[in-house]
Amino acid sequence: MFQGHVIVTLKKDVMDPQGKAILEAAHHLNLPEVKELRAGRYFSVVIDAENEQVAREKLDALCRSLLANPVIETYRIQLEQYHTEE
Repeated sequence: MFQGHVIVTLKKDVMDPQGKAILEAAHHLNLPEVKELRAGRYFSVVIDAENEQVAREKLDALCRSLLANPVIETYRIQLEQYHTEE
């Protein structure tokens, strides 16, 4: 089994009002060093697959069909072996 970490963000040319609001809040908190901020979503997925390539393909299909809107969003997938806590 594998654990996938998926990060979904808006494409660079898509406006990010949530990210802009957080950036402005950071500046109000006296953090002018924060120059750019984009908001996104994080998903942790445990997937049962025979190998890493199959797990990545399944996770990619999940992202394209459910987790991300490919018209306005991009996503990154990181995979690692899943270890149960037994």
